Amino acid sequence: MTEKEESMEVSDSHDSAPSAKKTGRTSLLDSGEDFEVLDEEDIDDDPPPLEDAGGGKGKNTDESEKENADTDPEPIGPVEEWLDVLGNDQLKKKVLEAGEGRDSRPQKGQNVKINLKTCLKDGTLVEEQSDLCFTLGDGDVIQALDLTVQLMEMGEKALIQTDAKYAYGARGSLEPDVPPNAELSLEVELLEAADAPDLELLPPAEKIALASHKRERGNVHYQRGDYAFAVNSYSIALQITESSSKVDISPEEENELMDVKVKCLNNMAASQLKLDHYDAALKSCVSALAHQPDNIKALFRMGKVLALQGEYTEAIQTLRRALKLEPSNKTIHAELSKLVKKHSEQRGAEQAMYKKMLGNPTNSSSSIQKHRAKSSWGLSWKWLFGATAVAIGGVALSVVIAARN
Repeated sequence: MTEKEESMEVSDSHDSAPSAKKTGRTSLLDSGEDFEVLDEEDIDDDPPPLEDAGGGKGKNTDESEKENADTDPEPIGPVEEWLDVLGNDQLKKKVLEAGEGRDSRPQKGQNVKINLKTCLKDGTLVEEQSDLCFTLGDGDVIQALDLTVQLMEMGEKALIQTDAKYAYGARGSLEPDVPPNAELSLEVELLEAADAPDLELLPPAEKIALASHKRERGNVHYQRGDYAFAVNSYSIALQITESSSKVDISPEEENELMDVKVKCLNNMAASQLKLDHYDAALKSCVSALAHQPDNIKALFRMGKVLALQGEYTEAIQTLRRALKLEPSNKTIHAELSKLVKKHSEQRGAEQAMYKKMLGNPTNSSSSIQKHRAKSSWGLSWKWLFGATAVAIGGVALSVVIAARN
């Protein structure tokens, strides 16, 4: 296993996060695939701020209003033309050109092809894409497209206005260049919709490419902090890798498919950890280790899960096993040291609690010994006094008898 093989190259050119520019470190756990060592808060590449779309100084009010009217894509037609998709006024759709009817709408899971023009709210062009293909509902594109294209008819052109929540969020995007918290206007034309290919009949090379694409999409979601969407993408990738095949596959292709599967399991465990789904994360680690028992990433994350579940002894054993495979890994060293210290503190706290509950055994035993010693001395003096009294009485009785005689 090399760092190059394990690195996560996020190839999605339409929704990459700013953190994608961060470079990995030298160890295996510090490679791109290992999300645990990414510093998600340290974002150096801030997208440019929105430019002022209003008129410049010296323009009169009429000219300013005219310029705003030319550049502002806000709806100017009747309110009923706009469909509030989610009922929260944050995702709206308006038909520009009608399609072929409701029966021609695409279904979730189908592969669709669209033409897309993306603009900022102030009218600034972000990008234009022709013949953009994706699987509807798989999270291959921003959520605004996944939710609204399902409502479009074949051949329909629609205008979609979306809040940043359903687009590129608080972080924005580097490619395409979208500022943080940017509302977008999307002009979409639905061109085609077709059923997804049968995975059993898919050639091995295409199956590997498809699974890798879904995994990379999960990586994008993870880096953006959308951990639930990341889990969904990894799950889809796993379904592809685990699907049976009716075509011949070489041993090399089987190994490559297995490698993609293990990477998906590792990254899914990282996402589940972020969501505090410890049982699910542990299951993902166990599955990864079932295929590759010496996978360092799986061992590392399994150790973290066990520690979070309070199983310190097993966690320490698991991390020591990982450290034995890669002794120079500083991440494992730090995690193991922290865990050993925490385990020691917990044991000390438990011992103190037990002493408080049961009393101080040392003081109790000392008191018992003193009591026993005191009692033994008391008994000894009593026996001695009694014996002396008996002896004196015997002598006196003998004298009296002798006197009488």
